[in-house]
Amino acid sequence: MTCDHLVCANCNGRVSEGRCPVCRANRARMQEQQGPFAALTPATLLALIAALFAVALIARQALA
Repeated sequence: MTCDHLVCANCNGRVSEGRCPVCRANRARMQEQQGPFAALTPATLLALIAALFAVALIARQALA
């Protein structure tokens, strides 16, 4: 989950804007917890799956 769509209960602003200390603290905490795949968008994930499928088909044809 990203902080782009989260709304702060303290200032009613987006957490990504960091309007108040609570927003800034939560934004920093979320950025620390992000894993290696946090930046992948659904479109990128679908492209990677399609590429993996294509490589599997090519490998199958080459070994047959």
